[in-house]
Amino acid sequence: MTNKERYIEWVAQQDYMPVFLHPWWLDAVCAGKEWDVLLAEDAEGNILGAMPYLLRKRLGFRYVLMPPMTQIGGIWVNAATTADRWITAEVCRQLAEQLDRMGLAYYYQQYLPGSLCVDAMRGLGFKTRERVTYRVEDLSDLDRLIDSFSKNKKRQLQKALSLHAEHTMSIEDFYRFHTRCLAERKRHISYTREFLLVLERKARRLGQCRVLSICNADGQPYAAAFLVWDKHYLYYLIPSLDWAFNESGAGALLVLEAMKLARDLHVHFDFEGSMIHSVAKHYKQFGSTPVTYYSVEKYYKPIFRLALWFQKFREWIHR
Repeated sequence: MTNKERYIEWVAQQDYMPVFLHPWWLDAVCAGKEWDVLLAEDAEGNILGAMPYLLRKRLGFRYVLMPPMTQIGGIWVNAATTADRWITAEVCRQLAEQLDRMGLAYYYQQYLPGSLCVDAMRGLGFKTRERVTYRVEDLSDLDRLIDSFSKNKKRQLQKALSLHAEHTMSIEDFYRFHTRCLAERKRHISYTREFLLVLERKARRLGQCRVLSICNADGQPYAAAFLVWDKHYLYYLIPSLDWAFNESGAGALLVLEAMKLARDLHVHFDFEGSMIHSVAKHYKQFGSTPVTYYSVEKYYKPIFRLALWFQKFREWIHR
């Protein structure tokens, strides 16, 4: 039995794992690419922890990066032992040794908020960087929730009184809408139509996604979002706003309606992170709480750092 097959069985035994670590999610976001998993075991061969990863190969380099649309990755420790620092340290030691044997040039993943593995990996020579997502944990009282919004967002909701939410937009129409909205601002979409169709199809089969749109009285969409969820959180994965209607309040109503859906599903709400100042400022105005998580990385071959810098420089000059 391969590591991936063992991982699939092990995941089915876990009470909870973030959606981003499930095999079906990895199959979807890594379609056409190579993902696998490293396992840490006890003396009897029982799985203590796992590290699913996306392996990329380019210009003779082998490296691990986060898959697209995937906020959380890294190491997941068996829920029964997740608070045991000794076991966590042992899991990280085993997995770090396996990474060392893979002949990588670079490793980068983002770990779950509160993960003890961050400190353990730092102690093993990995670099860590703080990242932030924004969450709303208590959605039970909508009046109190709206009261926590900034004055600006409350004003926008007042402007949106003539608009309404719909759940009927197809995934094809969402992709066209998002593409058009970005093109109007001279921006390019970062994912393909095929990528989104595969992800939506797999998530829909499990009842874990929805396209939400905000429309006028004639049914014209002003804003839309592709939402996914697991047992604990609804993730505001791909939002889109027609900038021609930026002053309509559709963006604020879109967030509120997504929060209502999370409440109906009895889960919390996660804006799915942003390190972009303007986006973070927008999310903060919805009564959200910043939640810290960490990226973990290591350069195995220093020349890869130069290669990454050169690639980013090329992207910058071609903007």
